[in-house]
Amino acid sequence: MLDKVFKAYDVRATYPSPLNEAIAWKIGYGCARWLTERATKDGVDHPKMRHIVVGRDMRKSSPSLANALKRGIQDFGAHVIDVGMVDTPMTYFAINHFNCAGGVEVTASHNPAQYNGFKVSRIHAKPVGTGSGLEVIREYAKECEEGNVESRAGREEQVDLWKAYRDHLLRLLHPSVLDGSCRLRVAIDASNGMAGTMAPKVLDGVAGFEIQTINFDNSSGEFVHEPNPLVEANLASVRAAVIAGKMDFGVCFDGDADRCVIVDERGTPIGCDLLLAALAGEALKSAPGAAVVYDLRSSRSVREAIIEAGGVPIESRVGHVFMKARLAETRAPIGGELSGHFYFADMFNADSGIRAFLAVASLLAAKKMPLSKIIAPFQRYQQSGEINFQNEDKLGALAALRAAYPTGKFTELDGLSLDAGEWWCNVRLSNTEPLLRLNLESRDRATVEIQVAALTPILGKRVDH
Repeated sequence: MLDKVFKAYDVRATYPSPLNEAIAWKIGYGCARWLTERATKDGVDHPKMRHIVVGRDMRKSSPSLANALKRGIQDFGAHVIDVGMVDTPMTYFAINHFNCAGGVEVTASHNPAQYNGFKVSRIHAKPVGTGSGLEVIREYAKECEEGNVESRAGREEQVDLWKAYRDHLLRLLHPSVLDGSCRLRVAIDASNGMAGTMAPKVLDGVAGFEIQTINFDNSSGEFVHEPNPLVEANLASVRAAVIAGKMDFGVCFDGDADRCVIVDERGTPIGCDLLLAALAGEALKSAPGAAVVYDLRSSRSVREAIIEAGGVPIESRVGHVFMKARLAETRAPIGGELSGHFYFADMFNADSGIRAFLAVASLLAAKKMPLSKIIAPFQRYQQSGEINFQNEDKLGALAALRAAYPTGKFTELDGLSLDAGEWWCNVRLSNTEPLLRLNLESRDRATVEIQVAALTPILGKRVDH
């Protein structure tokens, strides 16, 4: 059963089968063993190096899974700092606030209500995935059983960190929004997720915000719409609210509020790559010449915008493990992915939906123009969006792609990227399914459509969701 719940970047599965309290205890024990071992191996000597933060989301199964996880941690002999029902970025903040061995957020992010899982981070909220420790935690978890190990009775303390979290975040907001000299009307769709708890804790009382709340009630653990803002249908409520209320912008958060999608004052969703291009310019004003990290699927305009703003563009593989590592390596102030994850040095290189929201508000306060006009200069190319193709021979398809374009320029940072001159694309392999994922871009829509049609026989059967 354990093997079924471990994924590439976290633990995630349906509850109560295959994920249940017995497995949660095992994972708690395994996490405690690995996180404390890793802290010792890293040579960290600090009073909190046997302490592990535990946070949870609002799902029905989260309290019982969190309790079982905490028992496992304590039975190993590590100590729990329970920060309660919080967004995932709050758990990242808590790990750094306490300078402890790591932390676990009980959440299934954007998955439906019957799912749950665990996001594991080590010291400084560095991500733990396959290849960076998660596979060792899995093996440690297999070796233990509740009731068959001697409990070492670790301690637990419950801590309310909302004030410290709010203070940290609001220091990063443009002063004119804080004092109300710039007033912004905003619609927020919390997707019945953790933003429904987090947003009032952080934003209530900020003079410059007038907020219309949508789907803030998270008491049932159910969702009015899927808590995934990348699906355009899930943006319908926030788009309608922005248009009807003549708002300055809107935001839709995912279930654990580490991701968000922004819509402009016309209710138009903004591509996360184009939003990064705009935010990068502001970030580089206070960090001239710094690096900016971007997802390699992003529009070419992102790279161009970073250079134009005096920054150094750093391309990254897709996934928070890789993005966070690149931010740390390059000391970049900001980074972003097409998936709605935005990363910030002032949030310990972690992704944060609320930090991205504040960055957009600060951008509007600084530019003093509508969001659509701020984004317009970066809308230079036409994109296909991500298209999935079913293929049982993924590597064979990539070889065929190379053969079909012998004069193209190929790179292999993540899957296969092809620069064919007037158009370019990236094809990535799904980690879990027989799927290839295509993103293609050109200067005009006709070329995009022609080239997608040309690639389809090579890549497989197109899957339209």
